Amino acid sequence: MTMEAISNYFEKGIVLVIADLLSLITVSSCLVIKVPQINTIRANKSSQGISVLGLCLELFSYTVMLSYNYSRGYDFLSYMEYPILLLQEYVLIYYTFFYQNLLGVRTQIVAVLYAFVATLIYFKLFPLLILTFLVPFCTPIGATSKVLQLIAILRTKDASSVSRTTWALSAFTNLTRIYTVYVQSSDMMLLSNFFISTFLSSSVFVAACIYKKKTKTE
Repeated sequence: MTMEAISNYFEKGIVLVIADLLSLITVSSCLVIKVPQINTIRANKSSQGISVLGLCLELFSYTVMLSYNYSRGYDFLSYMEYPILLLQEYVLIYYTFFYQNLLGVRTQIVAVLYAFVATLIYFKLFPLLILTFLVPFCTPIGATSKVLQLIAILRTKDASSVSRTTWALSAFTNLTRIYTVYVQSSDMMLLSNFFISTFLSSSVFVAACIYKKKTKTE
């Protein structure tokens, strides 16, 4: 990169430069955000305290948000964490389902249907109108997934399989996205989603800290 290119980059303003920096930090954090949770389940050989319905709702929310941003042609850096999160979510769901004996025929059929719809979205054959309609539901759905996880911890009073690191990173990355989305697109649907997600992820983190028991790994 030449000095002229660097100079031209910084000419776009410090606000946007900070937004790009926060995006990079967010994406970097998301590279490992689910890994502590996955490792905790594998080490304990248990997914006690993990809400299956919450994970499925979270998967739906991530998928719709990625599809919406991709289909609208937004700057990839502003939503790059979603494909990274999805890959980790698939692994997390697999281990959670495995230790709760839920990897049956019904789950396999749903997985095939999911892959079919995802393929349509990738080739932009899925109607944008439907994605635009679904986006507003991602806020309550994403919030519900976190509420269900919070309820699961409070009901069992056991967070032995819940990683505090994962939920702390979740709260942090949602918080940084409030700034980047506001600066880069000011999309109110996306902003409201990240505001609520920040609060709820923080709540799950606090509950996990209160009810955490000694585990083999964090």
